[in-house]
Amino acid sequence: MALLKKKPRIVNLHPTEDQEQTLLVTWLEKNRILHYAIPNGGKRSFTEGCKLKRTGVKAGVPDLCLPVPTKCHHGLYIELKRVSGGILSPAQRDWLVKLRNQGYAAECCLGFEHAKQVVIEYLNM
Repeated sequence: MALLKKKPRIVNLHPTEDQEQTLLVTWLEKNRILHYAIPNGGKRSFTEGCKLKRTGVKAGVPDLCLPVPTKCHHGLYIELKRVSGGILSPAQRDWLVKLRNQGYAAECCLGFEHAKQVVIEYLNM
């Protein structure tokens, strides 16, 4: 009788973008930092996509906003990417530039730890 070999289990060493954002939101809430998510991502039906477009959803808008002004900026926008493999789309790059031109801090962060550091530095401005 031959022994069946189990397939090796592949472990993802890098959390997904959603997991990274969940860590960041949990940390923001624990520290009572005012924030909100902008749910632009995800797959939707054609009808739902048309409805969202009609109601003002824009491709490339960053994932999170901290509507907390500092001496230098009106608020902070964060486009969160996973540590490994996250790439900004042209629309995301464009939005970061436009937001900076309007007086906001706008950053692309690679993972929770990077985003946490950006928030800490922003709030200490």
